[in-house]
Amino acid sequence: MIKIYWDQGFKRSYKRKIKNNSEYKAKFWESLELFSEEPFNPQLRTHKLSGKLKGLWVFSCLYDCRVIFKFIRKNEVLLIDIGSHDEVY
Repeated sequence: MIKIYWDQGFKRSYKRKIKNNSEYKAKFWESLELFSEEPFNPQLRTHKLSGKLKGLWVFSCLYDCRVIFKFIRKNEVLLIDIGSHDEVY
């Protein structure tokens, strides 16, 4: 199981974009639970980023909701940002 930490920027993004939207909120928590059990589950479409975000990873919650994160250690990740494709890239 993966241990998950939230950085301050992620907390702000979550409050602004997810917290008050019940559909996004439910899907986020469902995806986060799946991610903590199996980060490379095909449903999440987890992949490495390149360019200015090289070294970071992303998984999808909904069609247009992405979570950017980085691996701190083998079983620990730091969530960095959440939002639509255009907002996080």
